[in-house]
Amino acid sequence: MALLSIITAPDPRLKVKARPVPAVDAQVRRLMDDMLETMYHAIGIGLAAPQVGVASRVIVVDVAREGEQPQPLRLANPQILWRSPQLVTASEGCLSLPEHYAEVVRPAEIRLRYLDHENEIRELQASGLLATCLQHEIDHLDGVLFVDHLSAVKRDMILRKLAKAKRNRAPVPA
Repeated sequence: MALLSIITAPDPRLKVKARPVPAVDAQVRRLMDDMLETMYHAIGIGLAAPQVGVASRVIVVDVAREGEQPQPLRLANPQILWRSPQLVTASEGCLSLPEHYAEVVRPAEIRLRYLDHENEIRELQASGLLATCLQHEIDHLDGVLFVDHLSAVKRDMILRKLAKAKRNRAPVPA
């Protein structure tokens, strides 16, 4: 397994719509494993392939709390089949928007279909933190960031701060 570099906003690669994978083969499984290792290292609970520069519909999540047994999920081509009419507001952050958090409104429950790491079709009903995390990561596959759910003023403020931080980290040309 290998640690991958996480792309930070603003970066046009985060706005690309990811392509479905034809099947979960050894290459996709390796990507899933590398993404999990990267996510755990970054102390995150979810990561989408576009965040590591791969425009494929692959996500990994693990919402186990500290001290709990890890519960990693590896999903390819996730598709939301149903969203509950009940909405919840949760504070969201993102490994691609470090140190920025905001309240986002999403459906409280979802049901989705996906290919697991063995290329088997699965369905999953999720609520709570898992539902929020899955929706957040699936958004990434469509080029949507959590700040895109905010008002233009809040979104622009966060993106300007990230762009400034990126410029300040950039190496000075010789």
